This record gives sequence, structure tokens and C-alpha cells, in this order.
Amino acid sequence: MATVELRFSAQPEHVRTARLVAAAVARRAGVDEAVLDEVRLAVGEACSRAVGLHRSHGITEPVSVALTEEEKAFSIEVGDSVPGPGGDPAASGAGNGSGAGPDRPDPETDGEGEDEMGLAVISGLVDDVEVRSGAAGGVIRMSWPTADAAVRP
Repeated sequence: MATVELRFSAQPEHVRTARLVAAAVARRAGVDEAVLDEVRLAVGEACSRAVGLHRSHGITEPVSVALTEEEKAFSIEVGDSVPGPGGDPAASGAGNGSGAGPDRPDPETDGEGEDEMGLAVISGLVDDVEVRSGAAGGVIRMSWPTADAAVRP
């Protein structure tokens, strides 16, 4: 299992770099060429969301991106440092795409429509996506199938 990790300051100009790195690592991992644009777009949305959350909450910690090549899948986790609820996955929005919780903004009541729109875009681009949050921050995990390892050069 090979993993590439990125950490970047919450500045919008760094999102492009994360997209380019994600596409390059996805290609190397064996993700189908036809899906690479979706990978780029999904990573861009997830990183933009994390940057927006950091900036709106005054958080100076970097945004984290982990790109992991597994035997038959390629996954990306984009993490933010905005505290959310701990413990109860149902309260954290895990699996339902909301990402809202007691300490995180509710997109419908706090004017964070862009946050909700970004999650909708990601869900439309990625079949396997999970959104979760906890005391240490939130994570969007996305994965795509790869070609058989024996076929790759």
C-alpha cells in the first residue's frame, strides 16, 4: 500500500497543486484515464471546501490530503481541522454527506450553501464517498477502482 501525503496552508491557490498531484498519483495507481478528470474535480471540490472551512473558522493548521494506492482501489482523504462532534457517527453526518454537526456549520442555517454544493458535486463525481467529522476535524474519503495490478507497467 503506497501513500502520498500532502499538507498545505489553507490558501485557494494551493488547491490547483493538490488537483495536479492527485491526478498524477491516480494515473500511476492505475485509475482509468477516462476517470482522471473526475478525480481532479472531486479533489478540487474537497480541498476548496477544506480551505473555506479553515479560513471561515480562522484555523491556521494545514489542510491534509492522503492519496493511497491499494491492490484494487485508489483512495483520497482530504482532511480539515474544524472540530466537529466526537463519538456518534450519526451525529457527525458520516455517510450522509452533510458534514454538519454541533461545532460545524449547518449549510442550511449558516449560509454555507457552497459547502453543501461542494459535497453534492463530489457525490455526483464519486461513487464511493464518505464524509465524517470528529473532535480533530473532518475528512472526506473518496475511492476509485484501479486496473488489475498485473496489467500495469
